[in-house]
Amino acid sequence: MNAMPDARSPASPASPASLSPQQRQAIESAVFRRLVAHLRIRNDVQNIDLMNLSGFCRNCLSKWFCEAAEKKGTTLDYEAVRNDIYDMPYSEWKKHYQK
Repeated sequence: MNAMPDARSPASPASPASLSPQQRQAIESAVFRRLVAHLRIRNDVQNIDLMNLSGFCRNCLSKWFCEAAEKKGTTLDYEAVRNDIYDMPYSEWKKHYQK
């Protein structure tokens, strides 16, 4: 005798390949925002440490953001993007947190 599926059982996990382009973009955007929020909180993590361990830092994220905008036909001010990533002017961040 076959058991009826439990209505409370979660659906099987999907693979990234099964996402629509819109779903994938929304998830990637949320991940990016979480990464930036995490880096804003972790002011103790120096850019040089990020570069040595991962090959990118907050400044790289800023440059990638500008490059992605450029590919979509929009030119962004690098310093404004960097201020957004750091959540303050870069010179202020350096004064307070860079060792």
